[in-house]
Amino acid sequence: MMVAGSALAGCEGLAPPADGGGPSGSGVPTAGDGRAANPLDNPDGTKPGLAAITSTEDKARARALIEKVETKGRGPRTGYERDKFGYAWMDSAPADVPFARNGCDSRNDLLKRDGEDLRFRSGSDCVVMALTLHDPYTGKVIEWTKSRATEVQIDHVMPLSYDWQMGASRWTEDKREAIANDPLNLVPVDGRTNSSKGDSGPASWLPPNKRIRCAYSVRFAQVSLKYELPVTAADKRMMLEQCGD
Repeated sequence: MMVAGSALAGCEGLAPPADGGGPSGSGVPTAGDGRAANPLDNPDGTKPGLAAITSTEDKARARALIEKVETKGRGPRTGYERDKFGYAWMDSAPADVPFARNGCDSRNDLLKRDGEDLRFRSGSDCVVMALTLHDPYTGKVIEWTKSRATEVQIDHVMPLSYDWQMGASRWTEDKREAIANDPLNLVPVDGRTNSSKGDSGPASWLPPNKRIRCAYSVRFAQVSLKYELPVTAADKRMMLEQCGD
């Protein structure tokens, strides 16, 4: 999804963020993880989904990863425009980005990566017309068709406006296009839930599905480390908290 037009207020030093209006905890219709991979075992984002991190060993690995993330204050949003990260969803990101320049745009690449029971446009092996999605953010199973396109959106785990405020404003165009189209930073999810996120960091917004919050924090950290982007101190504290015992 393209980042919402206005920034959401941060919640530094406060309690864990609200669930964004969606179901949470035991209220989530449990659908399992589908084919989802543990993000600790999927460092390039080419495997589908975000499987829950549940074992004591994996939570320790997750905290060790998050601890490596640098922190700083969030800078101004001045000058941010979605187009400064390339048009959505381009297939011409730098060649070292997985799935780039394969003849299929990033949105369809991600639908193919995470969807099940894929149905394509006649004569195409790229344009997805329908699929079944195990949405990690809500725990729901979504039966999606292209006629209801916005029901599934592609989330930038580390939002582009957040990236801009944490240092991407000084990057080259190629590097901004890379983070905008990198499957490590992209996950298809329930559209309404994604819209509630805006450009929030983990201190202000976490997926409604509580069992996935450590995995989400790991993925946020993986993007941060790959692109050498810091997060706020409040965001890092919240990420570590999600992977506690």
